[in-house]
Amino acid sequence: MNTANQTYTFCSTIGTRKILCGFLCVTLWIASASAQKNPPSSSVKLLTQVPFNTFTGGVVVIRALLVGYPDTLNFIMDTGSGGISLDSTTCIRLNITPVLTDKLIMGIGGVRQLRYVNNQSLVIGKIRVDSLNFHVSDYDILSSVYGDRIDGIIGYSFYSRYIVKIDYDSNEMYVYSKGNFKYPRGGFILRPAMVGLPVEGAMIRDIREVNARFYFDTGAGLCLLLNSDFMRDSAILNLEKKPLPTQAQGMGGKANMLVTTLKDFKLGPYHFHNIPTHIFDDEFNVTSYPYLAGLIGNDVLRRFNIILNYDKRIFYLTPNTHFRDPFDYSYTGLGLYWIEGEIRVGDVMKDSPAEKAGFKVDDVVISINENMSQNLQLYKSMLQNTGDKIRVVVNRPPGGTVELSMKVKSIF
Repeated sequence: MNTANQTYTFCSTIGTRKILCGFLCVTLWIASASAQKNPPSSSVKLLTQVPFNTFTGGVVVIRALLVGYPDTLNFIMDTGSGGISLDSTTCIRLNITPVLTDKLIMGIGGVRQLRYVNNQSLVIGKIRVDSLNFHVSDYDILSSVYGDRIDGIIGYSFYSRYIVKIDYDSNEMYVYSKGNFKYPRGGFILRPAMVGLPVEGAMIRDIREVNARFYFDTGAGLCLLLNSDFMRDSAILNLEKKPLPTQAQGMGGKANMLVTTLKDFKLGPYHFHNIPTHIFDDEFNVTSYPYLAGLIGNDVLRRFNIILNYDKRIFYLTPNTHFRDPFDYSYTGLGLYWIEGEIRVGDVMKDSPAEKAGFKVDDVVISINENMSQNLQLYKSMLQNTGDKIRVVVNRPPGGTVELSMKVKSIF
C-alpha cells in the first residue's frame, strides 16, 4: 500500500503517456452486471497464468523474457500506459540501441522525444507476444522507490491483444484469447471510454458532490489524483482542511503534490469513505483537464479482481479480500529510496514530522525500530502506523551515526 509518509509513484501512468490531440468529451456508460447477458464463452481460451508481485500502492509487477536475451525482466502492468516501454538502463545492460524519433511523451517532468526499440518479442508465461515497439524511458527512480529493478512497463500494446484478469486474491494474472467471455457473478461491468487510455466516470464528494471522468490507472500507486485546476473550479474541498506536502515520481523526475482526504468516492455501485486524495498542479496537462478531473489509482483498484476486455470495452470488477482494507492515512514527510545498495533519505517535506525530527537528504538508513534488514518495502510499511513513535538510526557522514525519532502523523 502506498503511504503518505513516502513519495508517491506513478510509473508510466504519468511517465509514458503519449500526448493526446483532439481529445473529445465522451459519455461513459456504466451497466449492471446483472443486466448483462453473456454469450457462450467457447471461443475464449486460457493462454497462460502468470504470478505477480505487488509493490507500494498495489502496483502489479510480473516477470517476462525479451526474446534473444537471457535475463528475465521486471515489468509493471499499467492500464495508464498507451504502449509498452523499456528502461534505458536495461537497454544499456542488454546492449540494445534505441532509435530516436520525432514523437513525444508527456510526463510530470515535462515533454521529451521518444526513442524506440522496434519489432521485439516478449514471452509472458506460455505466450509469445510479437511485433512490439518499445519506447525507452528512464525508470531508475522507480527502481529506487521500490527497492527492485524496474525494466519496463506493459500497457495498451499488450492489453489490446487479449482479455486479462488480475486476481489480487491469488496474486495471479490470467491471459485469455479474445472472444465472448463469461463473467463471474458478484461483480459489476464498467464500460470505459477508450480515448487513448481507458476513461471512467465516478462520483467524488467533500463539501459538495461532483461527477467527473478519470483515467483508470493500475500503474498509479495511490487512491486518487486530482488536477488542482479541477479542485479550484469545482470548489469541492472543504477550505478548513490543510493538505500536506508530498512528492510523486515519474518520467522526468519528481513533482511536488499535496495530500488530503475526501469524504466520499463512488465507482459504479462501490462506495468508499474518507479516501486519501492527491492534488497535482498539472503544468503539462497530463491529466487532460477539463475533460478529466484526474485519475483513479491502484490503491483503489487493487480492492477488486479485475477483468480487462479492451476489445469489448468492458472492465469487470469483483470485490476481493482487500476490499475493506483500511486506507493509509499515515504521514511523516519522509521519502526513502534504494540507491547504490543503500537505503537513503531522498525527500524531507517542509514542516513535516521528518523535518522536525532532524532528517536530512542523503542520510543513510541503518535501522528502523531496531530492524536492520535493509528491506525497503518493510521499512516503508513500518512508517504506516498512525500515532506510532518511530526510531531511526542513520549514518550521516562525516559525523557518524545519529538516532532520530518522530511520531507518525495522520492526514485524516
